[in-house]
Amino acid sequence: MDLRAELMNHPYDAYQHLRDNAPVQRVPGPGGEPAWLVTRYEDVRAALTDPRLSLDKAKAAEGSYRGLSLPPVLDANLLNMDPPDHTRIRKLVSGAFTSRRMVGLRDPIRRTADQLLDRLGPHGRADLIAAYAAPLPIAVICDLLGVPEDRRTDFRSWTNALVAPDPTRPAAAKEAVGAMVAFFVQLIAHKRRHPADDLLCDLISVRDTDGDRLSEDELTSLAFLILVAGYENTVQLIGNAIHALLRHPAQLARLRQDPSRIPAAVEELSRYEGPALLAIRRFPTEDVTIGGITVPAGETLLLSLASANRDPARFGEPDRLDLDRDTSGHLALGHGIHYCVGAPLARIETEIALAALLERFADLDLDPTEAEAGAGAGARWRPSLRARGLIELPVVYGTARTAG
Repeated sequence: MDLRAELMNHPYDAYQHLRDNAPVQRVPGPGGEPAWLVTRYEDVRAALTDPRLSLDKAKAAEGSYRGLSLPPVLDANLLNMDPPDHTRIRKLVSGAFTSRRMVGLRDPIRRTADQLLDRLGPHGRADLIAAYAAPLPIAVICDLLGVPEDRRTDFRSWTNALVAPDPTRPAAAKEAVGAMVAFFVQLIAHKRRHPADDLLCDLISVRDTDGDRLSEDELTSLAFLILVAGYENTVQLIGNAIHALLRHPAQLARLRQDPSRIPAAVEELSRYEGPALLAIRRFPTEDVTIGGITVPAGETLLLSLASANRDPARFGEPDRLDLDRDTSGHLALGHGIHYCVGAPLARIETEIALAALLERFADLDLDPTEAEAGAGAGARWRPSLRARGLIELPVVYGTARTAG
C-alpha cells in the first residue's frame, strides 16, 4: 500500500487502518521528509498538551519535516513558538476574538452572506466554494484587519499555493510567499500612514508604543497568520459543512425544521469533516513514548486531528454524521495552549453561513454530476496531507434542480 497516496486520497480509510494496526507510524511527511504520525484520540489529545513537544523549528533534528518554509519576516508566528513567547503574543491577539466581540460581528457577517446569496439569484447552478464559502471569510477577516478591498483579489491563489502546493508548479509556493511578504510589508506601512479602527492598527500601535512586546517580524508574522488561518480554515469548514449536509438529506431536513440546532450541528460537522487533517508539527525535546513507541528527540510528530475525531474509542459510530451527538472533546480546532485562537469567529461564520443558505434555498442540492461521483470522488477534494477542503462544490437550486 502506498501510504502517502492513501492518506492523500482516502484519509479516513487510511486513518482507520493505522489506528487498528500502527497507531504511531513513521510516514513520509507533507514535505516528503520522515515523520511520526499519531492517529488514536487519547494519544493525540495527550500530545497536544505535552510540554515536551515543541513547535520551535530550532528543536528539530536535521532532516526532519519542519513545515512550510517561510522567510523570517513571516516565520515568527504562533505556530512556531513555545512559551513564554507564545504566551506573550497570543495574549495580544486573543482579545480580538472574544465571544463579546464576535457577537458584534454577527450582523455584518449576515449582511455579507445575504449579499453573496443575492448574487446567485433565485435559481440556477453555482460553485458554492467560489461563490459563497470563499468570499465570505475573506470579507470578514479582511474587514477585521482593515485590508482594503482592492488588495484582496490574489489572496486565495496565494493561500492555495501554500496549503495545497501544485506538484506540477514547484515554484508556485515560493512565488506566493514572496508576494505575501510584499503584501504585508506594504499593508503595515500603509496602516502606519493611515491609522484606522481595526485589529491591524491596534497591533501596530502595540508594536510602535511598546516595542519590547512585539518585534517588527512578529507583527508581520502575526498579521500573516491571522489572515491566512482566519480565512483558509473557515473556507474549508463552511464548504465541508455544506457538502456533508447535502449528502445527508435527513439530517439536513431536521436542521431546516429547527434552525436553533445549527450551533450544535456546527460542532458535529467540525468533528465529522473538519478543516485540518493534522495539527501543527511538533518536535520532542527529549525521547518520548507514545502508544508504546519511542519517538527520538528532534524527530517530527504529526498529530492527526481528523483521525482522532473518527476514533470509535471516543465517538460511537464515528463515520456517521449525527447532529444529535455529544461532540464534547472533539479536536477539530485543536486543544491546549495552541487551540485555534480564531475558533469563536470560525464558529459564528459557519453558523451564519449555514443559516442564511438554508433560509434562502429550500431545495438546494448537489449538482447531479457531483451526486453521481460519490463522496470524496474526483478532484474536488484538495490533494493535501494537511488540509481537508473542497476545490469546488457544484450545486443546483430553484428551477435548475428540475431543469437538468
